Amino acid sequence: METPISLDDLLTLGPIPDQLQGTFLRVANGLVQRAGYPKEKVMGLLAQMLQNPKKYAYSKNKVTNLAQSIYALNKQGIAVPLSETGVTYLPPDPAPYVVTAQGEQAEQTFDLRTGPLPYAVFGREQIEEGALKQMETAASLPISVAGALMPDAHQGYGLPIGGVLATEANTVIPFAVGVDIACRMCLSVFDLPPAFLKREPHLLKKSLVEQTKFGIGGETREKIDESVMDLPEWQATKVIRDLKDKAYRQLGSSGTGNHFVEWGIVEVYAHDDLLNLPPGEYLALLSHSGSRGFGGNVANYYSKLAMQKTKLPKQAAHLAWLDLATEEGQAYWIAMNLAGEYASANHHEIHRKLAKALREKPLVMVENHHNFAWKEKLADGQEVIVHRKGATPAGSDVLGIIPGSMTQPGFVVRGKGNAESLNSASHGAGRLMSRTQAFNTLTRSQWNKALTEADIQLIGGDLDEAPMVYKNIETVINAQSDLVSVLAKFTPKIVRMADANRKEGRED
Repeated sequence: METPISLDDLLTLGPIPDQLQGTFLRVANGLVQRAGYPKEKVMGLLAQMLQNPKKYAYSKNKVTNLAQSIYALNKQGIAVPLSETGVTYLPPDPAPYVVTAQGEQAEQTFDLRTGPLPYAVFGREQIEEGALKQMETAASLPISVAGALMPDAHQGYGLPIGGVLATEANTVIPFAVGVDIACRMCLSVFDLPPAFLKREPHLLKKSLVEQTKFGIGGETREKIDESVMDLPEWQATKVIRDLKDKAYRQLGSSGTGNHFVEWGIVEVYAHDDLLNLPPGEYLALLSHSGSRGFGGNVANYYSKLAMQKTKLPKQAAHLAWLDLATEEGQAYWIAMNLAGEYASANHHEIHRKLAKALREKPLVMVENHHNFAWKEKLADGQEVIVHRKGATPAGSDVLGIIPGSMTQPGFVVRGKGNAESLNSASHGAGRLMSRTQAFNTLTRSQWNKALTEADIQLIGGDLDEAPMVYKNIETVINAQSDLVSVLAKFTPKIVRMADANRKEGRED
């Protein structure tokens, strides 16, 4: 156990006023005992706060109130300077993360190929015509190398949702990554039986209400691990720097639309070396969300920039690309990968808080992106950028999660490394109707009946996420038996989504 921080320790930071010494002690040891911070990290945080109390006073963090007290003294002309010893606790300045490309991307106009490259379609009978046409357009880009369409595919912007596109190795298409960069899944499995759900439904429901934040204004005050905010990439470009404070405030929160955090039951069918869980049923937590406002703003900025730099025919305009050998391309690539780290940290923060509320540690955690671009090699060795927009990585022996809907199960899968699918699988069941169609077609009585029949407790949500708007997940899974093996089934029971009045514009 970490040694408590003494007043003598704190006074090495500087001349802390008598009236604040007790508060400093309480905050410092609270971080050690309750947040689990090492002593050095606490001293470093307090040193940073004393160095710049205004910054910490005007942002939500673990020493906000303390910083406000110090800043109030500063405004009265009472300085609390950081001592020479205190300076030694400051973390080193992050290494400058700079874009190394020389020169900007020139504006150019391109025509499409006379016809699309051949691409694989899985579950064609379930895919709407609009998605097929969008995939044909994507496969007609002069930079396209290969493509595939997953069985959950439906129409989106540029590349269809469920589309996978491999392009030349020096090109990345922001809209083929998606608006919610690094939207991802995360599953925690606990050593608790299904009976826990019936025994403690109020505890589980309360934990979702108290420990999750969704939608517009969805910000968190308490953070368990904010180390992702220390990555040097946050200093790489002005676009990123301008979004850092927003990203910090939203760390550990979820978006709207189809984003959720839910308790349910995982049934493991058989022992698998990768999943490493004995067969049986377990209490589990499943979440779906991405990189929040940070990723959305990055996507919008660089998608517009790509369309300014790469001029394409109208039907392909949203498939404009950036050159990775230029400043713009490298800047997007850095921001996209940072959004991936941030999205992962978001999920971990959510899962840690809920595990803490449960006073349990997960046996296993499984997670994956499904809106991202990766540098990969095709079966013939060609280096490419693989864009998966609403598609799960399914390389050989890669674990992933394919959710259904609020009343349908999701599945833990193991990739088979199918080259025809570009090592990919579906990212969910896929929509049968648009959000507008859902609001115009469905009734709340239909929705409530579906929830009752499936024995689902729902917190938040709206008609555009009613289970009837989604394809049958079993049919979608069966259409990709050549792509993945199913290891386990997750059945949702208590579902948390954004409230109906906290909507954000989004693309799923």
